[in-house]
Amino acid sequence: MSALPNPLRFDLQQIADWIPPGAHVLDLGCGDGSLLSWLRQHKQCSGYGVEIDDANVLTCVRSGVDVIQQNLDAGLALFADRSFDVVVLSQTLQAMHNTESILREIARVGKQGIVSFPNFGYWRHVVSIVRGRMPVSRQIPYQWYDTPNIHLCTLKDFEKLADKIGLDIIARAAYDNGAPVRVLPNLRSTLALYRFGVSI
Repeated sequence: MSALPNPLRFDLQQIADWIPPGAHVLDLGCGDGSLLSWLRQHKQCSGYGVEIDDANVLTCVRSGVDVIQQNLDAGLALFADRSFDVVVLSQTLQAMHNTESILREIARVGKQGIVSFPNFGYWRHVVSIVRGRMPVSRQIPYQWYDTPNIHLCTLKDFEKLADKIGLDIIARAAYDNGAPVRVLPNLRSTLALYRFGVSI
């Protein structure tokens, strides 16, 4: 990964590294707009964010990020086919009600997609379940009764779904609390990132 000035959160740095200069980007669940702001400043990218939270929308507007306030579960009907070079869904996939539908929509409106999600297969999570408790960690910080995460998965689960719906995985990165994981990522990583195109 190249060194980036004004560093982003580690996973957003990896995403930014995968996005080419001048790309037209759609950032779904864009939060405070920090990724789009960085891409605009350092890679001359353009694009839009989609965000539901009022405070985050206001932060985006104040920083000059073009943002649309919308619930992602409503779909991406606002956007035409292949209208973006890259569509990003960062650490939001696990909170979507219809995972397959949002991935298909990303593939429809973008030439490429990038998604990241907490890895439920991480060994400490497995140990927690064996001990009879749902895992709580930095990547999955909620108790079972108040979590927004409704579709947790492992790296292998995601890859199987990607194959089912015709996503062509171009690159994968895995991290354990910010450190890259290259050996046994399905067991040793807390966060997974995938870059994909469309194979059908």
